[in-house]
Amino acid sequence: MEGLKHNLLSISQLCDKELKVIFESDYCTIHQKDSKEVAFKGMRHNNIYLIDLDNTSSSDITCLVVKDENPWLWHKRAAHIHMRQLNKLISKELVIGLPKIKFEKDKLCAACQKGKQVKSSFQSKNVISTSKPLEVLQMDLFGPSRTKSFGGN
Repeated sequence: MEGLKHNLLSISQLCDKELKVIFESDYCTIHQKDSKEVAFKGMRHNNIYLIDLDNTSSSDITCLVVKDENPWLWHKRAAHIHMRQLNKLISKELVIGLPKIKFEKDKLCAACQKGKQVKSSFQSKNVISTSKPLEVLQMDLFGPSRTKSFGGN
């Protein structure tokens, strides 16, 4: 989301970890279901509930994340970078959070293929269309368009 400067917690993941989440108008609490001990407390700021993990009483904090080790997903996330460059980023540990997997180019990315396509050249013309030197020659290089203009042409 544009302008988002906070990490988000997944309520469904918290519930899957046997935690109970209670939202009030100005705060929220996250309890252990079995012991009913308060694990976290968050205060509401505008429309966002903020949890300060630095001031928590729990010493056993587990970060709930989703790890995806699909190399083609990381290729897309890194702006369609070449697989060889991704391997270099991993070997030199230049990106935090990038999984240590081997990136192999075993197929062709459709977006990369479209980005590298070039227009075929125009056919050569064997007939001279001008009669005098420096005469202007106008040609339609675009051809008929399937998309109608605002004027209906």
